[in-house]
Amino acid sequence: MSEGVIILQQRFGFHLPTRIEFGKGLLNYLGELVISITGGKKIFIVTDTGIEKAGLLSPVLNSLEKENFNYHIFNRVTPNPRDVDCETGGEEAKSFGAELIVALGGGSVIDSAKAIALLHRHDGPLKAFEGKGKVTRPIIPIVAVPTTAGTGSEVTRSAVITDTKRKFKMTVKDIMLAPKLAIVDPETTYSLPAELTASTGMDAFVHAIEAYTCRESNPFADIFALAAIEKIYHALLPAVEDGDRSARDYLMLGSLLAGLSFSHADVAAVHCMAEAVGGLYDIPHGVANSIFLPYVTSFNVSADPAKHAKVAGACGLPVENMEDRAAAELLITDLKKLSKKIGIPTFSSLKGIVPADFPRLAEASVVNGSTSSNCREIKEKDYLDLFQVAYYENS
Repeated sequence: MSEGVIILQQRFGFHLPTRIEFGKGLLNYLGELVISITGGKKIFIVTDTGIEKAGLLSPVLNSLEKENFNYHIFNRVTPNPRDVDCETGGEEAKSFGAELIVALGGGSVIDSAKAIALLHRHDGPLKAFEGKGKVTRPIIPIVAVPTTAGTGSEVTRSAVITDTKRKFKMTVKDIMLAPKLAIVDPETTYSLPAELTASTGMDAFVHAIEAYTCRESNPFADIFALAAIEKIYHALLPAVEDGDRSARDYLMLGSLLAGLSFSHADVAAVHCMAEAVGGLYDIPHGVANSIFLPYVTSFNVSADPAKHAKVAGACGLPVENMEDRAAAELLITDLKKLSKKIGIPTFSSLKGIVPADFPRLAEASVVNGSTSSNCREIKEKDYLDLFQVAYYENS
């Protein structure tokens, strides 16, 4: 076989359960699009109060009313969504007789909608479904309408929900949780504040990088990941600094591509750390991901310098004629600079962070289901070291 040809040794599958509609102004046509996937008339809308205040709910309601749908609004969704709220939503959906769920919001809303759809057809508590493959029968259809360019949850098969008793972010994962339809309208992000644009954009960036470099990567997912890395990297700064609408369009597309990528590969240690911190301190997920990305990347480079060098190349960094390790080191330096430029806070500056909690955070990180996907083997002691480095480097 000629030099440079990769011998594929792993088996992989690629299943796209979600129909995607992408385009500006689609929010106004939601009712027409919903008709194509349901004969029912009872729509359970999952959203949050911020979406209502931003005026994004009105066109959705108008569109549904135009097509003679009945609807019930559930807006008890918080950042880092909670199991107790999802369980309440599940009961309300049952009482209403919901035939379809429309999720209008960011990743917290869409993940909550998945949990609510699950509990509409299954008896709780939600923690009984933690892990993979515990959904025993189909759930009612979900139409996901993301309003942030970050999580990619509109095309994934998992929901990350906080177990309030354990203060732990648990993941429920099954292909039946994947939305039937994703309506991706970049205009929904045009009024997003710079701070939220930054953290959600970096969240999507982490999705793409981890999907590409993790042990579960595959050739199909890699194509989406590299395309996402290129689009997000070049769009993020102008979207944050200037609110540039063209940049926001590309950021939304990049987030979607990243979601397609990691849902068919996995995330890795950055997410394990971010979810541990989010579960204990209720820190926004995108912020936590942004903080830990450079440190985990530095830890991982030795396991796969070539792939990290390709990430640097996809970002457009000047890595031509560089050795892979040098290109990867340039990437790490640039990731720290990018986070600073867009206003991501340092770990030590976050309210409530206590170094005495780091062993607990390391323990929560290592039991995360994505630890085994990290490209370099990582143990509890490694997580502890990473928390300490991230904290003390900037304290």
